[in-house]
Amino acid sequence: MWCNWHDRLINAVSMARRSCWKSRHKPGSCPVSAGFRTGLVALCLWLSATSSGCSAKVVQKDAEFDVTYNDTVTSDIQAIYAFNHTVSRNKTEGVRVSVDVQASGVESPILFVVRQKQAVVSFQVPLILRGLYQRKYPYAHVGRTLCQPPTRAASETQFFFVDVSTLSNVGTHYQLRVSRVDSFTLHTDKKFSFIATPSQPQFFKYEFPEGVDTVIVKVNSQMTFPCSVMSIQDILCPVYDLDNNVAFIGMYQTMTKTAAITVQRKDFPSNSFYVVVVVKTEDEACGGPLRFYPLRPDELIDAGNRSKELDVVVSPAISSEVYVMGMLFCLGIFLSFYVLTFLVACVENKRMHRKRDGLLSTPDMSPAETGKGVAPASPYEYGSFADNGSTLSSEAITDSVTSAEANYGYMERSMEHVGRVRQESLSSVEEDDYDTLADIDSDKNIVRTKKFLCVSDLARKDKRVLSKKYQIYFWNIATIAVFYALPVIQLVITYQTVVNVTGNQDICYYNFLCAHPLGALSAFNNILSNLGYVMLGLLFLLIVLQRDIVHNRALMRSDLAALECGIPKHFGLFYAMGTALMMEGLLSACYHVCPNYTNFQFDTSFMYMIAGLCMLKLYQKRHPDINASAYTAYACLAAVIFFSVLGVVFGKGNTVFWIVFSIIHILATMLLSTQLYYMGRWRLDSGILRRVLHVIYTDCIRQCSGPMYIDRMVLLVMGNIVNWSLAAYGLIERPNDFASYLLAIAICNLLLYFAFYIIMKLRSGERIQCLALVCILFTAVVWGFALFFFFQGLSTWQKTPAESREHNRECILLSFFDDHDIWHFLSSIAMFGSFLVLLTMDDDLDNVQRDKIYVF
Repeated sequence: MWCNWHDRLINAVSMARRSCWKSRHKPGSCPVSAGFRTGLVALCLWLSATSSGCSAKVVQKDAEFDVTYNDTVTSDIQAIYAFNHTVSRNKTEGVRVSVDVQASGVESPILFVVRQKQAVVSFQVPLILRGLYQRKYPYAHVGRTLCQPPTRAASETQFFFVDVSTLSNVGTHYQLRVSRVDSFTLHTDKKFSFIATPSQPQFFKYEFPEGVDTVIVKVNSQMTFPCSVMSIQDILCPVYDLDNNVAFIGMYQTMTKTAAITVQRKDFPSNSFYVVVVVKTEDEACGGPLRFYPLRPDELIDAGNRSKELDVVVSPAISSEVYVMGMLFCLGIFLSFYVLTFLVACVENKRMHRKRDGLLSTPDMSPAETGKGVAPASPYEYGSFADNGSTLSSEAITDSVTSAEANYGYMERSMEHVGRVRQESLSSVEEDDYDTLADIDSDKNIVRTKKFLCVSDLARKDKRVLSKKYQIYFWNIATIAVFYALPVIQLVITYQTVVNVTGNQDICYYNFLCAHPLGALSAFNNILSNLGYVMLGLLFLLIVLQRDIVHNRALMRSDLAALECGIPKHFGLFYAMGTALMMEGLLSACYHVCPNYTNFQFDTSFMYMIAGLCMLKLYQKRHPDINASAYTAYACLAAVIFFSVLGVVFGKGNTVFWIVFSIIHILATMLLSTQLYYMGRWRLDSGILRRVLHVIYTDCIRQCSGPMYIDRMVLLVMGNIVNWSLAAYGLIERPNDFASYLLAIAICNLLLYFAFYIIMKLRSGERIQCLALVCILFTAVVWGFALFFFFQGLSTWQKTPAESREHNRECILLSFFDDHDIWHFLSSIAMFGSFLVLLTMDDDLDNVQRDKIYVF
């Protein structure tokens, strides 16, 4: 092109020179100055010097669609193909340019430039696409779809040109074909199949029909590899449809077999968009194998056959009525529990009034005598309970007990004194008031090492002290919740903003086939389904508050049953459990704003706390004096969360980490077992090894004696077997999902302790009341269904985003909720039921004196 204008300029200058030269003797015939003539001579000399490099011949042809042009191009011959086609405002028609070059050399590739009215597309053939570590993959066959410029006229004829050139002196043969794409526009609910390669991407146009504001674009393939990318872009030119630029604009996902993007009309002012599908040069982004590293930097690698068959379908998303129905359903499910709780409370209140009227009609009988829940003698009491005043043996790895004569029998106190003490100010009483004197410490050594213990033996401390101690659980977890939740909320809002701004939908692991957006949220249904945790947690707090008020009123009127009967009522841990359940809902909702491996701990942190608090509550029921303080408990839970973070970040395939964690797990199990077996009456110091050897010598070598506390030993042996097995499994298998593995350890220990508690309760002759039994059976059934939906696995951040989408499935409830949402519903109900079991399982002992309730 330049040489053509070059030749014309030379001819014009030459003609001007000749004209002026012929008329130089005629005055006024050449009206130019001497300076102009000098410049003209210099320009002629420059044009003559550069004319030797512009000998290329430009050939322009009028070309037609659907005709294959076989031609040769060199540095001396350039070709221009002129096309024209009619563009209609109401009809979209795609145009595709396909080029095939036979030569294998890339020193001087052929350059193709497509000039349109408002866009220019250029590419070289062979096309060089780069992968990781600067790998180079040549493609000799290239196909590109042209962007259609918009037109305001009803019909307009537009021209475009395809320029073909090269710098090679050797003729290079090529084939050029320009064709119309008949199926360029996608239609709603109609599947369209096509083939794409890295050098032959495809894109199609979709226009929102009237009355449809949101659609789901689904791209599927029967082939896992090659890895590909699906992108949604606005109607703009140029279209970014190569592996190295597809992420520049719009929304995009990598895919193996499935990709789905929800598109809203409000994001596209033209009410239409492009669906772009690009096949990547390598499969590493989709979890595929990584090719070898090239031996030479400029070495070309044969990509092989990377064609992929795909199909695309665009379907309308759910309407606003479905959103409303889903929200009403969610609210209705959990509000029904409030109604049911109110009805049960009314029935229970009526029953209590009848019982109180019956007690008033039978004078001269104490509540303990009239109670129907008096426990019979323990099966393991006969012949051995009489001598339980002091049963220390060499088995106990404890401090030396110097005073075995101290009497730690049950202290009788007058009801007047008790009633007066209960009303004193809590601020004047501290737990240390009862634990600083040496004689009291000696008493604890004697009593807590008895062979058989009653609740009265471990409920000696003043109730005001213990109430204050256990209320700290609630205030601590409330403080933790505030400081934990605020940065979490800030972080997930940032995540969602990044996703919306960059369009990179590989950041978040949604179930894209059932992800319903609302406002800036990409998956509102996964957030809404967590409402059950919050509502049922609040309901549990109200139930506990009601029980707390009733119990305090009983204490104020010096009710003997409340003061000296039943399991000691301490509600601080229950308040902490309800708060933890509400926080689990909030943080699970935050996690589902943008679920990925970096914020999975948001979804599990309070699960660890719930499991730990439930175990502490079970232990506190019959060990109120020696249960762990809130500071110790939360410090241990913080250590668990710390290891959870380490495992998520460093645990994947790290053998050293798993060895260290397994050792810590086993040591912690042994220390906790010792603490539970000896009721805290042991000491970890420099003499521990000597005392251990002494026990082994006296109880295993000198004489073979069985364990003193058989029931505790059975529980701890089973617990050690379970925990050692879990530690071995983790060390051998090294699961990728460390957070779930850690949660499984906590749940297994909780279930083991709960089963032991129920078995020992029944073995001790106690019974489970109807309400508690209904809660146990109902909770067990709901947990079974909940776990079924949990293990459906609709996504997993243990794999790449593309592999995770292979697990995506359609909505199954009201066209709004998926399997994981149902897990949220059922697990929140199951947790609420589990809390009710802990709250009501010992109601049968409310009229049983504490010296007849056995510790296990």
